[in-house]
Amino acid sequence: MTKTFTKEQVAAHNTDKDIWHPGGKKVLLKVAGTDASKQFHQFHNQGVLDRLGPGLLVGTLQGSAAAAAPAPAAAAATAAAPADAPLVGVEEGDTFGDMVPFGDPYWYSDWHSPYYNESHRRLRSYVRNFVEKEIMPNCFEWDEAKKLPRELFLKAGAAGLLQFIGGSPFPHEYAAAPLPVGLKESEIDGFHEFIVADELARCGSGGVLWGLVGGLGIGLPPVIHFGSDYLKKKVVQDCVAGRKNICLAITEPEAGSDVANLVTTAKKTDDGKFYIVNGSKKWITNGVFADYFTVAVRTGGPGMNGISLLLIERTMPGVATRHMPCSGVWASGTSYVTFEDVKVPVENLIGKENKGFRSIMYNFNHERMGIAIQATRFARVCVEESMKYAHKRKTFGKKLIDHPVIRNKLGHMVRQVEATHAWMETLIYQATRMPADLQMLKLGGPIALLKAQSTQTMEYCAREASQIFGGLSYSRGGQGEKVERLYREVRAYAIPGGSEEIMIDLGIRQSVKVAQFMGAKL
Repeated sequence: MTKTFTKEQVAAHNTDKDIWHPGGKKVLLKVAGTDASKQFHQFHNQGVLDRLGPGLLVGTLQGSAAAAAPAPAAAAATAAAPADAPLVGVEEGDTFGDMVPFGDPYWYSDWHSPYYNESHRRLRSYVRNFVEKEIMPNCFEWDEAKKLPRELFLKAGAAGLLQFIGGSPFPHEYAAAPLPVGLKESEIDGFHEFIVADELARCGSGGVLWGLVGGLGIGLPPVIHFGSDYLKKKVVQDCVAGRKNICLAITEPEAGSDVANLVTTAKKTDDGKFYIVNGSKKWITNGVFADYFTVAVRTGGPGMNGISLLLIERTMPGVATRHMPCSGVWASGTSYVTFEDVKVPVENLIGKENKGFRSIMYNFNHERMGIAIQATRFARVCVEESMKYAHKRKTFGKKLIDHPVIRNKLGHMVRQVEATHAWMETLIYQATRMPADLQMLKLGGPIALLKAQSTQTMEYCAREASQIFGGLSYSRGGQGEKVERLYREVRAYAIPGGSEEIMIDLGIRQSVKVAQFMGAKL
């Protein structure tokens, strides 16, 4: 049972023999026996207390709110699981979150929106409960370890979250868990997936996010949309349950954004029962721990008309992966993959032979929108962290927020984040109304431009946040942890899914073609 102490008892512990605060002796002696909360928060973020506090707690202060609360052991026994934690902000007009200016989208602050209803608000609260309990306290540890525990995948699967990442419409006959918060399959739209991805990205770690849903979000949709019933039964449920992992293997040392010229080959055996695959893939997210690989291979002649998609399994002889050290997204399992005479049954063909290029292009809008959602939230994380730090840190006798130059930086960060977010919502809304084939035609250009806009906004905000945090953004961990990490991860968002230069060119070319097709007078 936790002890309760009076202020006088606490004050008596003020020598180097019996101070209770962990840390450097000289610093701690200055505050020993007093309330050191203000000094603590000057140098550490809340995550330090969340992670280490329970193990260091020796008691509570008499007369405080904590003293009246249940003891830690009792509290832990009655703590609600994420699925059962109270849902808040679910009524129209309710605010949600910490209300840090621009730390969340406008509709979190009782702003009217045509896009969201009660089902979206319930899901928003549910995902935030999960992220803040299961992910937030562990991001730094997992990122430094460069791996995620299997337990996280299983928890996310059991919470029903992974099925939102696999593309829409999701075949719910293969779901591994009920839809959360009473959602009905008929009411799910693109904004539900948006909310899940956006709230997951609040963790401020591209590595953790990509590790958990990166490969899933780009490797599973081709199976869902073009795979046979055999492949869906084989793969989908295990992946959305978190028992297995899947990744997308397209990029090669020889071909990145130039997908039509990839060189990994798949040649049929004389009996027509197998493909023999040879080649290599590079920068493959989740490849280190993936059980399944959705692989682009050349089954025909040169160019886009000779490409197919195959599901290759790690257990097949000839599959090898090795970890690739990168500047960022450390926990994502980025890998180099080699296929050497891998014998793949023809039943593992995804879609039709030599028609894989269209399947890849079909998936690109979903992939690029996912990147835009994450990058925009990461930019917003930089705003939120900077806003909170600027209200705490003092220089030259006043808080950072009271310096006009800091407000100027925040203002330029905010204007880009909010503009990008509004454009993103507009395009997601169009995707909820357009047939899939029409989306490929009309939304490909704008989504490509949005992808470039979002990653450049992330880069700008990460840089400005680094300036606001100063030296704290240069060291790993501590108050500047998220900012330091996100600055390293900028290139991981600017290049994959189509580099910014290619996205901008594609966006204009495709938009002009669509406009001409529709009768534009150019």
